[in-house]
Amino acid sequence: MLYASLKAVHLLAVIAWVGGMFFMLMCLRPAAQEVLEAPPRVRLMHATLRRFLRIVALAVLAIFLSGAAMIAMAWRDRAGAGLAFNMSLDWYAMVALFFVMLAVFLHVRLPLFGRVERAMAAEAWPDAGAALGAIRWEVAINLVLGIFVVVLVRLGAAA
Repeated sequence: MLYASLKAVHLLAVIAWVGGMFFMLMCLRPAAQEVLEAPPRVRLMHATLRRFLRIVALAVLAIFLSGAAMIAMAWRDRAGAGLAFNMSLDWYAMVALFFVMLAVFLHVRLPLFGRVERAMAAEAWPDAGAALGAIRWEVAINLVLGIFVVVLVRLGAAA
């Protein structure tokens, strides 16, 4: 029951992160660009990103803690049965790509989002737009990695 609960938390956090990136890139940003001029568009994207980045920070924490707990439980169960614990290749890939995605997220959250905030404070709309453009590319990278992880793990589970 605990393992299933951890897996549910893990999956819901992944859905929030990956689904949020998809929504931002494919729905919100194009719509905002279509109907809003630069200052209100930048304000909207800033307000949305501020909220989304907080949610992603919580999702990252949930993913890390639930993932570590599930690995520890699998190791404990194998050791309790007198067996060696060998993580499958898809688990190694998931862990490695999590840390790559975490690094990208931290780069978006710390320097890039900070650039947006500073540009907004100075009402330098082209600079804010450029920072949002950089964020868009890094979020696109993380979206591709996130989709790859989901597909990889699903295919690994089918094997």
